[in-house]
Amino acid sequence: MAKITAAEVNKLRKSTGAGMMDCKKALVEAEGDFDKAVEILRKKGQKVAAKRADRDSSEGAVIAKVNDDKTTGVIVSLNCETDFVAKNESFVTLANDLADLALNFDSKEAMMEADFNGITVAEKLIEQTGVIGEKIEIGDFRKLDAPFVGSYIHAGNKIATLVGLSANVEGAEGAAKDVAMQAAAMNPVALNEEGVDQSVIDKEIEIAKEQLRAEGKPEAMLDNIAKGKLNRFFKDNTLVNQAFIKDNKQSVAQYVKSVDGGLTVTAFERVALG
Repeated sequence: MAKITAAEVNKLRKSTGAGMMDCKKALVEAEGDFDKAVEILRKKGQKVAAKRADRDSSEGAVIAKVNDDKTTGVIVSLNCETDFVAKNESFVTLANDLADLALNFDSKEAMMEADFNGITVAEKLIEQTGVIGEKIEIGDFRKLDAPFVGSYIHAGNKIATLVGLSANVEGAEGAAKDVAMQAAAMNPVALNEEGVDQSVIDKEIEIAKEQLRAEGKPEAMLDNIAKGKLNRFFKDNTLVNQAFIKDNKQSVAQYVKSVDGGLTVTAFERVALG
């Protein structure tokens, strides 16, 4: 039997994140061969992943990142089964590393095949499933490009948002963060009226009409009153029309224009766990 040193065990632990005893067992089984020990730990991850494939992975960490030019942003959610794992420092570090990597790709599928310290992202997730003992997967991948992109991550990494602005002007960074916080807190359904799905509009109109009928309003008046209620829905549920949370006397669109007269919000992305 090959003699396994503490230094070898520690090297394997740092490389894979596996526990000390798991690393020692893998090295013993591999007769001291480092690469073979890594493969043994990965196979363990595959077995755990297969057993836990049907588990719910609704916990995790949602991370937003923006590139150095502030023109591209991504949101990546690394999902797991329990809040205990989600709060683990090494898990959050992995989520941040994956979000950094994601800036280089346009889709979740492309990122999953990307190199991550000598293995693919997909293989890394399987490896970490074996290390942690829970189902781990990329739950969401969003990308946003704009002349200026800002981000916000809510405390606890449960919600992350990206906001695109029409220009990189003085004050754009603060404005983008404020609007990103707005999107996190108020959960708008769309950027503006044009972005609301027609099925949502139809449903809101029908709900309004049913309420009006229950109140005894004449059928001939329903369409006009329902349109008024729909406008209220747009004001409450579309980002640029919402009352700005830091000053509800103005809308988000008005706030952005107060920073720069030509500035507008062009897009946003929001990802939340649960």
